[in-house]
Amino acid sequence: MRLIPGFGDYVPILLGAFLAAAILALALTPLARRLAVRVGSIDLPSQRRVNDSPVPRGGGLAVAAAFLAVAAAIVLLANRLGVPVASRLAEPEPREVIGLLAGGAVATLIGALDDAFQLRARWQLLGQLAVAVFAVLAGISVGVVNNPFGPGNIPLDGPFGTGFTIIWIVGMINSINFIDGLDGLSTGIALIAAATLGLISMTTAINQPDVAILCLVLAGALLGFLRWNFHPASIFIGTSGVMFVGYALAVLSILGSAKVAVALLVLGIPIIDTFWNIVRRLATGHSPFTPDRGHIHHRLLDLGLSHSRTVLLIYAICLALAILSFVLSGTGQVYAFLGLAVGFGLALFVFTRGETRDALEADSYDEANRG
Repeated sequence: MRLIPGFGDYVPILLGAFLAAAILALALTPLARRLAVRVGSIDLPSQRRVNDSPVPRGGGLAVAAAFLAVAAAIVLLANRLGVPVASRLAEPEPREVIGLLAGGAVATLIGALDDAFQLRARWQLLGQLAVAVFAVLAGISVGVVNNPFGPGNIPLDGPFGTGFTIIWIVGMINSINFIDGLDGLSTGIALIAAATLGLISMTTAINQPDVAILCLVLAGALLGFLRWNFHPASIFIGTSGVMFVGYALAVLSILGSAKVAVALLVLGIPIIDTFWNIVRRLATGHSPFTPDRGHIHHRLLDLGLSHSRTVLLIYAICLALAILSFVLSGTGQVYAFLGLAVGFGLALFVFTRGETRDALEADSYDEANRG
């Protein structure tokens, strides 16, 4: 892929947006940590969790605040000052940008309620569906997907597009949620994905500087937060962050020319980990939302990798997939994702064979005796 003509003209605003969001998130995270302590939003050590001391959660408030503040400021400046992004505000439509920002704020609020009150899984799912429907009502919808069986795209009109969009947003939120098991893991993966979507948006194949700027704002906010979230974490991103980041990534991959195949590939690890673990839990007669230690990061820890090395290894895999997304076409990205799904599934099967039921029973015992 080649960068768009005049890419250099956008570099100052791309870097400025990235750094502004990073600095703001860096400054806001200690405030979010103090707020979490004050309201009692704390993750306590348990058999399933890897932290051996209480850690505040709710860092997503800092990430969301940094993104929303910088993104809103850029949109307003683009309209008033005529910076390069202003000439392309029709792609995405302003209504879609409002859907991104307002929906992100609502998603953060729903997640913050869970951080504070430990909502049941059914209420979390209802909240995820609510923000997904909100996005659709804002005009955000997947119109086409790459055809893995031949040239061209598969159109998704009417209810098919609506249904796919809702499933995509809810699935993305849960993928971020399920991979959020080690210090800095979900934050770093989301950072790689946001930066990749931003760079892809600046290529001639996509040509969406507006979306690129918003992606870089999200990447900057995640980087600023990662300073506090990497091992040993002083604050977790919490459900507020999971909801916001999952929603933002899902919507950014849809805006304008859908980049769903890119997101599928770059976020292949959390997406496939979520899918296979849901299948595994259902196959053993458990709820798909039953927490356990069957995720890929837990398996790597059990193989003897340290906390930091496990996180860095998964980062490296995601970076490799990000690079691959630049090399392959849309159809090639889908094929690569399908190949990754098969290989990942086989690896998880080998890692968890004979241990799955024990892990679930141990965690069920832990949950029953907590508090």
